[in-house]
Amino acid sequence: MKALALFISGTGGNAVNLVQACRDGRVPARPTLAVASTPKAGGIARLEALGIPVVVIVRSRFESDEAFSTACYDACEQAGVEVICLAGWLKKLVVPRKWEGRILNIHPGLLPRFGGAGMYGMNVHRAVIEAGVAESGCTIHLVDNDYDHGTTLAVGKVPVRPGDLPEDIQKRVYSEEMRLYPEALATYLTSGAPNADPPT
Repeated sequence: MKALALFISGTGGNAVNLVQACRDGRVPARPTLAVASTPKAGGIARLEALGIPVVVIVRSRFESDEAFSTACYDACEQAGVEVICLAGWLKKLVVPRKWEGRILNIHPGLLPRFGGAGMYGMNVHRAVIEAGVAESGCTIHLVDNDYDHGTTLAVGKVPVRPGDLPEDIQKRVYSEEMRLYPEALATYLTSGAPNADPPT
């Protein structure tokens, strides 16, 4: 089984969900490490309660995105991690060649339209309402060096209903995230990613 790292910046809901999916046998991976971008992340306590070691790596302590990213990868490599799942991670990662195709992300919108710098959390759901579209959802994709840009692995869609508030869409999308991320990760691990090298 591949050793998995979970990267969080907030409450860690997706990360906890993935840990549970691994332990239930739905995802053939072994959660080995979590990396938090802030000591205030609520997910730290939740993951530690599940027995997952957490390291905190704060961007402001590094002179560049590259140096910050290297510190994150170093922590993963020291723990023997082979695949990284971003689960509510809000910092820029610079992806070196040896990590290409081995980092997954979940985005709370339908890419490519509702992605890019600054498009996270409630900002996405507000943009969906302003756009007047009939559906939203979430996208699982590989991470490259552009925001929300890498190869799409899976998409889950939910309706946008008349009178919806951003909070309504958030709840609907979050429910779909809980279903989709474990399924997409399991498929990735068993069959490899399309248009990407399989994890090594």
